[in-house]
Amino acid sequence: MSGETMTITTPDGAFSAYVARPKAAKDPAIVVLHEIYGVNAVMRGVCDALAAQGYVAVCPDLFWRIEPGIDITDQSEAEWKRAFELYNAFDVETGLADIAATIDAVRGRPDVNGKVGAVGYCLGGLLAFLTATRTDADASVSYYGVGIEKYTAEAAKLARPLLMHMAEEDQFSPKPVQELIKAALRNHPQIEIYTYPGRDHAFARPGGEHYDETDAKLADARTMAFFQTNLN
Repeated sequence: MSGETMTITTPDGAFSAYVARPKAAKDPAIVVLHEIYGVNAVMRGVCDALAAQGYVAVCPDLFWRIEPGIDITDQSEAEWKRAFELYNAFDVETGLADIAATIDAVRGRPDVNGKVGAVGYCLGGLLAFLTATRTDADASVSYYGVGIEKYTAEAAKLARPLLMHMAEEDQFSPKPVQELIKAALRNHPQIEIYTYPGRDHAFARPGGEHYDETDAKLADARTMAFFQTNLN
């Protein structure tokens, strides 16, 4: 596999995406939707791991309209503050337009077999949910999305599979909010929800304060099985 960049063009301008791909001629693709820290080492690592599993993995710079090239961590107070500034400045609607443009560009790559999924974390977890309801992504996975409760009615438009991972002790999505989400979505034929007792937000982020190796591996195994079923 190799790490490289691609450029995605929109009517408003162009932005870059990190790409990791296997050596096979044609594979399914997965668009990776980043957290509030931009296309950083953690997200590039997610892409590299997906490429090792046989997927063309593409992580677009969804903050490009605010500031291109954001690459920060959760390890300092200054970075934490900057991340929340980016989160507050981010426009979900234009972000989704950029995701749709990314899916189209990825689907047209010569090394992609036409199937494109999406996986997102934190802010990207919300965007993965909306990618499932608003784009033609073939399958989507949301890790601890923040703000999904505002959009649950959109599940009525959902025609393709969606897998959701929820941390039961998520500080950014309290239990009453989670119950609202589960009540609204649990009977949808295309949605599968897993909850993780005792886990806080970002339990699957390596190196993060709330990282839990056991449940991260469990969630990732469920994700890979889901993509294997729906993209291969």
